[in-house]
Amino acid sequence: MKLCRVIGNVVASAKHPALVGHKVLMCQPIDGNGADAGDVLLAVDHAQAGVGDRVIINQEGNGSRQMLGTIDGKLPIRSIIVGVVDDVSVGSA
Repeated sequence: MKLCRVIGNVVASAKHPALVGHKVLMCQPIDGNGADAGDVLLAVDHAQAGVGDRVIINQEGNGSRQMLGTIDGKLPIRSIIVGVVDDVSVGSA
């Protein structure tokens, strides 16, 4: 799982059949303080996220396939947004 900030929408003139009807977003991994923490990645939106939202991304292909319900197990993306994050607290427990 990665904490990310949505930074843009992906527009595709053609998509893999398993992705038709699903929004793909550009996501910037961030640390708990909101600073950039890695390279931008693409993720299928499964949480109705939008640009500027902080999100949690699952980067495990099998989990993405299960969430999208692909019957044949074939999906050309491994990252899926599983939730929108309201608040992040950083510090000692």
